[in-house]
Amino acid sequence: MKHIVTVQDTVTAFAEWMEPTAAELDGIEREMPLILAQVDLLDAQIITMDRTPTELDVRRIRRARRRVLAAGRELANTAAPLPGVGA
Repeated sequence: MKHIVTVQDTVTAFAEWMEPTAAELDGIEREMPLILAQVDLLDAQIITMDRTPTELDVRRIRRARRRVLAAGRELANTAAPLPGVGA
């Protein structure tokens, strides 16, 4: 059996432009509390997918939602202004 492989992947797999820039990494770092809060919420929701949520599950989801909202609010309030917008 002969395998067919695209040359495109091997040519572009190690291209410089595929690495994140310092600004992109800073943006990810700034958003990390929100990302982690969203992961916690998703975990809490996944746990209840195959069973009826208990009172403890409901409280866990409610707390996770509040953490997502708080992290999003904090990110919105501390986000760097966009270049060229405002003065």
